[in-house]
Amino acid sequence: MNAELGEPKREYVGFIQIVGQPEIQLRLMASSLSEARAIVIEQYGEGHVISIWNEEDARRPR
Repeated sequence: MNAELGEPKREYVGFIQIVGQPEIQLRLMASSLSEARAIVIEQYGEGHVISIWNEEDARRPR
């Protein structure tokens, strides 16, 4: 299900590393990890190291 159909937005956190700049910490709301990644790429461009996750998902055992 996507956000337009009512999937709730969740908080994603992480960081992005851009060569020659200090690491940038991220905190954003998105309905999925792929949407969160797309938002970061839209804001900062492609070609950077991006690490992003949802804290709820990160705590779940795998």
